[in-house]
Amino acid sequence: MKKSILYLLVLGLLSYFNASAQDIAIGVRGGISIPNLTAGGSQQNPLNTGYSSRQGPDAGIFAEFKFSDLFSLQPMLEYSSQGGKKDGLQAFPTPPQVIEANQAQNQISPTYLYANYKSEAKLNYLMLPVLAKFGYNFHQSPFRIYIDAGPFLGLLVSAHQVTSGSSEFYADASGQQQLPYGEQSFNDNNNIKSQLNKVNFGIEGNLGLAYKIKRSSIFIEGGGNYGFLNIQKGTANGKNNTGAATADVGYALAFGR
Repeated sequence: MKKSILYLLVLGLLSYFNASAQDIAIGVRGGISIPNLTAGGSQQNPLNTGYSSRQGPDAGIFAEFKFSDLFSLQPMLEYSSQGGKKDGLQAFPTPPQVIEANQAQNQISPTYLYANYKSEAKLNYLMLPVLAKFGYNFHQSPFRIYIDAGPFLGLLVSAHQVTSGSSEFYADASGQQQLPYGEQSFNDNNNIKSQLNKVNFGIEGNLGLAYKIKRSSIFIEGGGNYGFLNIQKGTANGKNNTGAATADVGYALAFGR
C-alpha cells in the first residue's frame, strides 16, 4: 500500500510539472552511497554511538522539467543505501543467559557488556526527492555547472544487522575486565526492519557538472542526503538519524516542447 501511494505521488508530480515546463529530460544515475548513523538528540547510549561510514549502491531514475535557462525541477525515484558500521570493542545488550547466571548468584547484571567484533547496519530506502535545480552554461561551451536541493520522502525497503567475529566478554568499554564466559561467536544476520520506522523525511542536495552532446548530456555529481526523523521505533537501542554522502555519474536525454 505504501509503495502504491509513493508511485501515485510520482505520477502526480510528473503530470503537474509536465503542464508548465518548456523542456523535459529523462535520465538515470548511479554510483556509491557512503552513509553513517548519528546519535539522535539526547537519546545516546553505547549502542547508538560510535558508528563509522559504510559503502553501498546509489541509483535513481529522474525527470527534469526545465522552466528557464537557469531553473528546473527534478523529481527522482532513488534507491539509497543507508546505515553504518562498527569494528572493534563495542557494546551489546547483556545476553539473557548472563542475566540468569547473575541472578542465581544474587548479582545485578549491567545493561551492556562489551566484545571485540564487527557490526554493520545495512539499511536500504526507496526515496522520492524533489529537487530545485539551478544551472549555468559556460559561454560557447557544452559544459554546464549546476546545484540542486530539496526535500525527500523515504520508504524503508530492507534492514539487517550483520555481525561477525568471535570475542571474550568484557564488563567495561576499555576491555580490561574480562568475564569468565569464554570466547563467543558473533556471526549472525538479523532482520531488524520491524524495529524501525517505515518512513523517513529529509533533505537532499547535489553539485554537478554536465557535458551536452546534442540533445543528450552526461554528468558527474556529488552530494548527500540526511533524514530528519529518528529511525528506531523504540528507545531501548537509543535513537539514530541516517544520512549519506553520494557520488554518481549519469545520462539524460532532453525532449523539446
